[in-house]
Amino acid sequence: MKIATYNVNGINSRLPVLLRWLAETAPDIVCLQELKAPQEKFPEQALQDAGYTALWQGQKSWNGVAILSRDPAIQEVCRSLPGDAEDLQSRYLEARVQGLRVGCLYLPNGNPAPGPKFDYKLSWLERFQAYAADLLKTQVPVILAGDYNIIPTEADVYKPERWLDDALFRPESRTAFQTLLAQGWTDALRKLYPQQRLYTYWDYFRNAYSRNAGLRIDHLLLSPPLVSRLIAGGVDHPVRGWEKTSDHAPAWIELADV
Repeated sequence: MKIATYNVNGINSRLPVLLRWLAETAPDIVCLQELKAPQEKFPEQALQDAGYTALWQGQKSWNGVAILSRDPAIQEVCRSLPGDAEDLQSRYLEARVQGLRVGCLYLPNGNPAPGPKFDYKLSWLERFQAYAADLLKTQVPVILAGDYNIIPTEADVYKPERWLDDALFRPESRTAFQTLLAQGWTDALRKLYPQQRLYTYWDYFRNAYSRNAGLRIDHLLLSPPLVSRLIAGGVDHPVRGWEKTSDHAPAWIELADV
């Protein structure tokens, strides 16, 4: 089973890229972030024609998350992160699909930091940590995949000294990510590639992609029952070089069948 996460940076403007990638790689489950489309503008029919059933939580101009499945038996669990009924940003969606619980998330960027946006990021992270801990207690196979907007370590960023004051790399953000790992979650790509530099995002400016001046901020975290099933993974970095593409590339893993 192949599971991927991909920040599309505007699903309708990037739809040809998304459909091409789906056709070429055929993942079984896909978590999408930054749809930048209201609920009624999601391209459901185009994705159905490509062989995918979708759940989505849209938001006009910003945010938005979706889960795609080649198996139409996908059951929604929730469409927001618990803990703050007044938080209306579309950043979390969870479903039961193909024997898994799949949480798709688009964690707040948090810049500029310090400031209100960084405070919101830390508050969201606290809620996410609490919910993630509760998910582990269920002892069911869970994947939490998405754009975490966190650079976990210096190995995950080109020239880390340039990012010290950025919300993605500030100690509070990195500590929060380590707290998730300490709970019992496994960073799937780091499990497979302990030392290798892997990037999932390259800025549009300063020829970042051609220089491979990137960041790893898109992650797939596995609950303990799934770790032994992890057999492969990677980043489809050539997608970042396609015409009119997102500034992210898809990250993916493969799980052995039970």
